[in-house]
Amino acid sequence: MTSPEQPANPFAPPSFATPAPAQPARPAAAPGPSPYAAPSPYAAPVYGTATGTPAYGASPYGAPGTAPFRAPSSRPPQQPDAWRGGFPGPLPEPHRDAPTRPERRRGLSFGWAAGLAALALVAGATGGILAPRLLDDGQVADAGLPAAVGTGAGDRAPESVAGVAATVLPSVVSIEVVGAEGTSTGSGLVLRQDGYILTNNHVVESGATAGATTSVLFSDGSEEPASIVGRTPEYDIAVLKVERSGLVPLVLGDSDEVVVGDPVIAIGAPLGLEGTVTTGIVSALNRPVSAGSEQETAFINAIQTDAAINPGNSGGPLVNAAGEVVGINSAIAQPPGALSSAGGSIGLGFAITSNQARRTAEQLIETGAATYPIIGVLLDQAYTGEGVQVATEQRGDTPPVTPRGPADRAGIRRGDVIVAIDGRPVTEPDELIVAIRAKTPGDTIVLRVRTGSEERDVRVVLDESAPE
Repeated sequence: MTSPEQPANPFAPPSFATPAPAQPARPAAAPGPSPYAAPSPYAAPVYGTATGTPAYGASPYGAPGTAPFRAPSSRPPQQPDAWRGGFPGPLPEPHRDAPTRPERRRGLSFGWAAGLAALALVAGATGGILAPRLLDDGQVADAGLPAAVGTGAGDRAPESVAGVAATVLPSVVSIEVVGAEGTSTGSGLVLRQDGYILTNNHVVESGATAGATTSVLFSDGSEEPASIVGRTPEYDIAVLKVERSGLVPLVLGDSDEVVVGDPVIAIGAPLGLEGTVTTGIVSALNRPVSAGSEQETAFINAIQTDAAINPGNSGGPLVNAAGEVVGINSAIAQPPGALSSAGGSIGLGFAITSNQARRTAEQLIETGAATYPIIGVLLDQAYTGEGVQVATEQRGDTPPVTPRGPADRAGIRRGDVIVAIDGRPVTEPDELIVAIRAKTPGDTIVLRVRTGSEERDVRVVLDESAPE
């Protein structure tokens, strides 16, 4: 018995050489296609336009019929390099003039055959576990996608945006007014547990006309008819009442504590989308904002924010990181020439301060009307110099300086120029009006007044407008 031939690969099964009968030499056969030269299923495909390939659908990343991403190069596939982990290319054919060597039959011993059979069984069992079971139509019975592992909504920190929103949203409402001019919508917030709702005057203004109806939609989907308790165009504030108890009111915070850069959250129903939450910061304070019609103009000493505010957000709360209301969203800026009905947020939103909203809401609930502080002067809207000028001529029945009014008692005369209030310069009439409206009747302010070339400081005790 001959000794086993040692294979080149020490892990290959051994074989025993079997002597072959001597055969006459014969010329080498013409080389045919090598079984190793067939295209490898692992070779890179040729990218490009293939006839009959369906076009891409309407991709959100590109135009229909185009791929959203750039395809790889369309070069022909390169032969993988065996030294770089690729698959070997065609084996070299034997030389045409070289004699062929007699073939040696190789066999497997029983031990190796049993080992390979066991290996095949193990591989088959593993494949049965890992590979998905195919149905007759080629689809899998179970996709077997991994389960998502994340934190639930209940795990959000109370001071996070999600935590604040979860607390505030149940107390934010949507408001709909149906009148002769059509339907208008806005937002509001629960002011008291017994059904009082705070919103903007311009949201419910059309609801004060005959035949109009006002309704409040709550976060749970329920709806209630509402009546107008009181409204004031001067501050753009209104209070509604619904016949429901057990509501959860929001806390009106101290807007005097707000500083530029504080994070804020705006909540409301922009374009009728209830429960919308947007975030931003306080961009500026004491912004003079006048809004409304010429007959009913609101003068607001506003908080400016870059939180997205759009039509429908009006009347909704602007809250701080503690979930306290610091403002009532009321107005947005528009680029020059833009139509307000077609515009949206450009990052310049304005909110009535919560302290002002509190004072006005209290008056509306208690008396049905609201007053505002005055100094008793007419301002010249055409004046273009430094400061704000008191009118020089009477307007209708109203004199430039109201006799025995606050300004008259402080020594202010027609034609005087007011250059500052409480040390803050003013350059536009609206700035002075807004700064005064931010006060309370009975407060004392200091005005810097110029008469001719002389300037002086005067103290003025604010009076109260007559209720309308």
